[in-house]
Amino acid sequence: MIDKNEMIFGVRAVIEAIEAGKEIDKILVKRDLQSELSKELFEALKGRFIVVQRVPVERINRITQKNHQGVVAFISAVTYQHIDSIVPTLFEEGKNPLVVMLDGITDVRNFGAIARTCECAGVDAIIIPAKGSVTVNADAVKTSAGALLSLPVCKETNLTETVKYLKQCGYHIVAATEKGDRLYSKADYTVPTCIIMGAEDTGVAIERQAQCDELVKIPMLGKIESLNVSVASGILIYEAIKQRNEL
Repeated sequence: MIDKNEMIFGVRAVIEAIEAGKEIDKILVKRDLQSELSKELFEALKGRFIVVQRVPVERINRITQKNHQGVVAFISAVTYQHIDSIVPTLFEEGKNPLVVMLDGITDVRNFGAIARTCECAGVDAIIIPAKGSVTVNADAVKTSAGALLSLPVCKETNLTETVKYLKQCGYHIVAATEKGDRLYSKADYTVPTCIIMGAEDTGVAIERQAQCDELVKIPMLGKIESLNVSVASGILIYEAIKQRNEL
């Protein structure tokens, strides 16, 4: 179910929301929409990293029967942050930072479950890409048991550049992949660390793997080749907590 409070419909209303700086996850636009007002909408979207999907009008009609004029925007449940504004603060506070990057995860239940684990484990932030990823909506917040309302979520336009920035700041980058060359428990999580978990179907992107300090795997002893990504995330996160508690 879609919470009506999360939606803005109508071209002018959506334009005003964009110009007011509201956190918008995505906008659905009727596939054949062409008008002067719609041109104004796309002008307002220039330079903003907001996902826009062209869809059949029937899809929008299923969401709302009100006068949507072929445009519906979905408002984020949280205010997204940027990692470069969080990292300096973490170091200033004397923390040994631990962040989790989700590289293309699209299942909202997995996202919520990972966020819940992160909050319970004291992870400092979650990083997601601006496109091709889950976002913080009502379902994600519910699945996370509210963790997403208190845990910083950083939406970044370029994960490759984000990893490069973290490395420049002294972070150790560890990615979970079945192609990993060592067990997850042998990686070093005792220093400032970013754990990267990949998409449910394709895993961590090749370009991100190339940037990593360590590629790790979780042993699979049964017939199924991989764990659910939220379970795998919990294993790595709590290995990091275990190692840090032993210091």
